Amino acid sequence: MGRLAVLFRLDALRCVMVVLALFVAAASASADTIVLKNGRRITATNVVEAGDKITYQTSAGELTLPKSIVDHIEKGGAVAMPGAPGADAATLAITPPAMAPVSGESEIAQGAVHDGAVDRVYIAKLEGQARTGGSSAEVPAAVAHHAAAMFELGHGDMERALNDERTALTYAPQEPALLMNVAYLHLRRSEYTQSLEYLERARRIAPDNPDVAKLAGWSYYGMNKMDQAVTEWKRALALRPDPEVQAALEKALRDKQEEESYKENESAHFNLKYSGAAEPGLARDVLRTLELHFAAIESELNFTPPDSIGVILYTQQAFADITKAPGWVGALNDGRIRVPVQGLTSMTPELSRVLKHELTHSFVGQKTRGRAPTWIQEGLAQWMEGQRSSQNAASLTQIYADGHASPLGHLEGSWMGLNDDQAAYAYAWALANIEYIIEADGMTDIERILDRIGSGQPTEAALREVLHSDYADVSQSTDEFLRRTYVH
Repeated sequence: MGRLAVLFRLDALRCVMVVLALFVAAASASADTIVLKNGRRITATNVVEAGDKITYQTSAGELTLPKSIVDHIEKGGAVAMPGAPGADAATLAITPPAMAPVSGESEIAQGAVHDGAVDRVYIAKLEGQARTGGSSAEVPAAVAHHAAAMFELGHGDMERALNDERTALTYAPQEPALLMNVAYLHLRRSEYTQSLEYLERARRIAPDNPDVAKLAGWSYYGMNKMDQAVTEWKRALALRPDPEVQAALEKALRDKQEEESYKENESAHFNLKYSGAAEPGLARDVLRTLELHFAAIESELNFTPPDSIGVILYTQQAFADITKAPGWVGALNDGRIRVPVQGLTSMTPELSRVLKHELTHSFVGQKTRGRAPTWIQEGLAQWMEGQRSSQNAASLTQIYADGHASPLGHLEGSWMGLNDDQAAYAYAWALANIEYIIEADGMTDIERILDRIGSGQPTEAALREVLHSDYADVSQSTDEFLRRTYVH
C-alpha cells in the first residue's frame, strides 16, 4: 500500500480515544477459514452455513460450496490485505484439482495421514513397493504423497507440500491434477514462470481443463503479461462459468484498456509501463532508481524475487480510476507497483522513497508467500524508505500509557477500510514496532521472522520463536523503546 502522505499528530486525548475506538472496530473485523476435506483452505468473510451449502464472501461476490466437501470452519483470523503483493495469488479461491478416482484411494490417504500427522513410514513402504512392483504399484505411492501434500497445504507448510506433490508427480507424471497442484503451489509462492511450466505440461495432457486456463491466467497476470492473462481467463470462462475468473478478467480488462497506449521499458528486474504523457526521461530515472533500491533491499532481506516486477506510472486520475483505493493511498502494490507521477519530469526524493516503499512490499510479499500481516508489511516498508518514529513517539506513548494502543493482532488484516486518522495511527504504530525490533535485534531477526511466516507459522508464533516475545511483549518493549529514544 502507498505511504501515507500525512504525519500522525493527535494532540487531544479525546481525539485519540475516538480514533482508536473507530480503528479497533474496523481493524478487528476478521476472516474465517473454510477447511475442505482435501486440505485446501479458503480465507473468506461472512461465512454462513445454510442447509447443505456454505456461502461466503470474496472480492468476486458471494460464492457457494457444497457442505459435503467441507471438513470444518475456523472462525477468526487475519484477512489478506487487498492490494498486497501476491495477495491475489496467495488467496486463490480455487480448490486444488482432485486426482482421478483410484482403487483404494481412501485407504491409502488414511494410511498416509492419520492422527494429525503424515506417516512417513507408511509412505516409504509404498515407495519400496513402487520400485519393485511395476507401474501399477506406483499409483499408491503417488496418492500417498498427494495426500501428504494436501495435509501440509492445509497446515500452511507450502515447502513440504510442494516437495510431496513433486514426488507424487514422479510416480504419476501424466496425472493432470498433480501437474496443476504443483503449478498451484508455485503460484502461491509467486513463482510464476515455474507455475507455467507445469501448466503447459498439464495442458498437453488435458487441453480442455478450465483450471489449467484459470491458473495460467493468474501466472501471466503476476508476470505483468496482461494480454495472455485475458486470453487464458476468457478461455477458462468458455469452458466453465466461474465467478472468481470473471472478477479477475474484469480487473485485467480495466488494466488492459488503460494501458493500451502506454509505452514500455524494462531493466534487469523490472518491466515498466508508463502513460504516453509521461516524460521518457522520468521512466528511465524510475528504472535506475528501482534497480538501486532492489540491490539494497535484496541485501537487507537476503532474498531475490524470482521474476520481473511490473511497474505502472499513471496520471493521478488514472490511478484513482484503476485502483479504486482510498484517498489516503499514495501508491499501491497488488503484485504490480502502481504509482501516480503526474506533473513530474525527473526523479525526486519523494518519488524515490515511494518507489522503495512499494518495492519493499514486493520483496516481503514474495518472501513470505503473501502471508505477512499488514503491520509488518507497512512497518517495514516505511522503515526501508527511511521513516522513523521521532515525530509520532510522544503521541504513541501517551496512547499506550492510557491503555488504548491497538493490539498487533488487530493490525494483521486489511487496512483499506480505514479513514485518514485510523490509517495514520496504524502506520505510525506499525513503524514503531518494526523500528524497535530492528534496533534491538537487527535486520537478521526480521529476516528470520519473515522466513517463518513464509513457511506457514502464524506471526505471533514466529515472534515467539525468534524474539522469545509475544505480541503484548513486543508492544510493551516498543513503548519503552520510544520513551527511551525519542520522548524526553
